[in-house]
Amino acid sequence: MRVGVFICHCGNNIAGTVDVRRVAEEIGKLPDVAYATDYMYTCSEPGQKEIIEAIKKHGLDRVVVAACSPRMHEPTFRKTVERAGLNRYFFEMANIREHVSWISDDREANTEKAIDLIKMAIAKVIRNRPLFPSTFEVKRRVLVIGGGVAGMQAALDCADGGIEVVLVEKSPSIGGMMARLDKTFPTIDCSICILGPKMVDCAQHERIKLYAFSEVEEVKGYVGNFRVKIRKKATYVDWAKCTGCGLCMEKCPSRNAYDYFNFGIAPTTAINVPFPQAIPKKARIDPTYCRQFTRGRCGVCAKICPTGAIDYEMTDTFVEEEVGAIIVATGYDLLDIKMLPEYGGGRYPDVITGIQYERLLNASGPTQGHILRPSDKKEPKTIVFVACAGSRDRSVGIPYCSNFCCMYIAKQAILTRDHIPGSEVYVFYMDIRAPSKGYDEFTRRAQEEYGVKYIRGRVSKIYHKGEKLLVRGADTLIGSQIEIEADLVVLATAAIAQKDAANLAEKLHISYDSFGFYM
Repeated sequence: MRVGVFICHCGNNIAGTVDVRRVAEEIGKLPDVAYATDYMYTCSEPGQKEIIEAIKKHGLDRVVVAACSPRMHEPTFRKTVERAGLNRYFFEMANIREHVSWISDDREANTEKAIDLIKMAIAKVIRNRPLFPSTFEVKRRVLVIGGGVAGMQAALDCADGGIEVVLVEKSPSIGGMMARLDKTFPTIDCSICILGPKMVDCAQHERIKLYAFSEVEEVKGYVGNFRVKIRKKATYVDWAKCTGCGLCMEKCPSRNAYDYFNFGIAPTTAINVPFPQAIPKKARIDPTYCRQFTRGRCGVCAKICPTGAIDYEMTDTFVEEEVGAIIVATGYDLLDIKMLPEYGGGRYPDVITGIQYERLLNASGPTQGHILRPSDKKEPKTIVFVACAGSRDRSVGIPYCSNFCCMYIAKQAILTRDHIPGSEVYVFYMDIRAPSKGYDEFTRRAQEEYGVKYIRGRVSKIYHKGEKLLVRGADTLIGSQIEIEADLVVLATAAIAQKDAANLAEKLHISYDSFGFYM
């Protein structure tokens, strides 16, 4: 066996803490190594040329490159050895940058470790066998998991390109988080005006098959040929018969059901259509609150339904679809407000989340667009927004920035001043992160044109003081404590991974990070 080994300096990334020349000398003494050398940038065009020339000159039949991560340049070097006439799988890569030079400054120890890693790569490449590409039929169908704006756009792009799409959404309607928004930033455009046509296009497109209120149960197969088992959750309403007339909602006696679409800012009926623009616009019964399920008697909706769509005996059903590719667009979730007890989360009804406040602003929300305190339905005069409520906070296990809170707080502050011109609006923040076009100007507009008072500092505690909420925090710019009596407090809660993200990742065999986000 004639193995060639090429050790990369990567500038000073590797050579700064590894004796590259000594590594090349030691490796060159191994019995199966016919050629060993070091080079400044092996991935460069001259570096690749040297590998090709060495293979031909020294009759190498295996190649090892000791450099950076295989995730970065393994495909590059596989193509290089192939151009020299070797099978691309007669190549292995030893990662002596991320696994050695970048994690220690001990030059001697790094050098020894680099030698060991290269020896392992040599042992492996000697045992490699040639592999050859094969062809097989690929299903020209795509599964899109998630019916938010990203999933819908992906589905429409594929369908418009002539590919059949299976779109699976776990909620009763497509639309995702964007369907809940009132306006978008920084243009203050109507959110549903942008999203609504896409929702209709998805429902009516001849190449898109929509499964709403459904989840992926099982995935088998391989790239190009997947067999997907989909669970269609019981709605207790025959959607083939339901017209979405809303008569059942009007007559339903159970009116304290949790409203998932409005994030619980107000109750809803046990049978409901999520929102006026829902697609499909079909009713669903929540058995947790429906008296027919909790008490064993009621049946009002079944009696008044003009099409006889109510079916209390409905159960989950399963369907199977064959697809060639899968797009995962499951979106994000928001931190539970109860994780922030210092802010009164879950204890004070007038401490709400940003998405709940968005529903109050929205004309299709529970208050028809009027900003009212949940506790007494009075219009608030002083509103405090708290940025980074959970984000960049290691105490709740979320050290990262959620990336969009600064912007939607500025938007909501502007809309608040529009809705209630005489209101006082405060924003507690640590840093304003506005990295995109027009974003910085938008946050300045909130302050300069709309008179929103930005206070740089964290809120330490929020508690009741009569009918008010006392917000205690710090103003780090003037170096003093500050207290504000507020009528309503809005928390910009952290964006977190979907609760079932890890479960779905295991079904799909995809990676996710320590916070649950897909990689």
